[in-house]
Amino acid sequence: MSSQSEVIMIPPAELIDSINRGDNFLVATHVNPDGDAIGSGAAFVMALEKMGKKTALLDKHRVPEHYRFLPGHEKFYTFESLEAAGRKAADFSALILLDCNDPERIGLEKKQQNSAAEDLKTALAAGMPAFVIDHHETESAFGNIKWIEPKAAATGLMVFYLIKALDVTITTEMAINLYSAIVVDTGNFRYDNATSEVFRVGAELIDCGARPNKIYQELYETWTDNRFKLYLRMIESLEIRDDVVFSVITKKMLEETSTSADDTENFVSFPRMMKSVNVSVLFRETGRDEYKVSLRSKNDLNVAHIAEIFEGGGHKNAAGCKLRADIDTAKKIVLEKIKALQQN
Repeated sequence: MSSQSEVIMIPPAELIDSINRGDNFLVATHVNPDGDAIGSGAAFVMALEKMGKKTALLDKHRVPEHYRFLPGHEKFYTFESLEAAGRKAADFSALILLDCNDPERIGLEKKQQNSAAEDLKTALAAGMPAFVIDHHETESAFGNIKWIEPKAAATGLMVFYLIKALDVTITTEMAINLYSAIVVDTGNFRYDNATSEVFRVGAELIDCGARPNKIYQELYETWTDNRFKLYLRMIESLEIRDDVVFSVITKKMLEETSTSADDTENFVSFPRMMKSVNVSVLFRETGRDEYKVSLRSKNDLNVAHIAEIFEGGGHKNAAGCKLRADIDTAKKIVLEKIKALQQN
């Protein structure tokens, strides 16, 4: 194991101690959860429960259908179901943010429309302890204890080491979740974050019961017909400007194909396969002249810097943000920022 991997993958002693001493944890991950968020969250909660801890696993949005093969996906609460179950913020010894590091990323916005979200926000303001476990490059000041490792390939990789540091045996269900989390954030071990250490951890998870062929099939070969139709509609929208490719998914396209925003996950990565393309940008319409922007890049172009300009964030080669503008203006603005970044 390289010294770099050892530094990255040693959970803070303070975090280990706080988890050991706590007895009831609210584990929350980011809105529109992806495979890393869902897999690492489910595996971590399973480990906490094996330690005898009480838990609740929270996400503002429901688990997308294509991730419901993951063991324990049913453990996720939304704010609404948490409230319906009578779970109060005061019941928990701490909040743990997983795969994000800002409370706004779990849906705690300035104006709440849900009493459970407001209850949690009030508890945090009153001093509820908060721990952060994340690997995103963009950080916030939130958290009493923070373990943030931007060089880690996936939060699932960090949770793997955290579970081992807590002296919990990794079960087959945990292994499936953690392996899936790592697969999603390494592009099935194809991205440059797939280090030898990532492969070693993957091998150990296979030994614990993860089946790579089954997981790959569930993640990448189970698209619905409607999702494929939506993908074809997106491909029809492609526009290439120099080495940047733009694609668009409108609300009308979702309606006409009977799909949802969940079905667009990873669509932005496909146009990047073209040899002449260095940056792929997907605009998904969320309202009138409002778009969720997903950016993917090759090599050393850090698109997280572009996302930060618009109060978004992410990783060097994968980031996102929101933008208010008509689509032509939005493309122009993003292209200008990309060209400025390429010239620096």
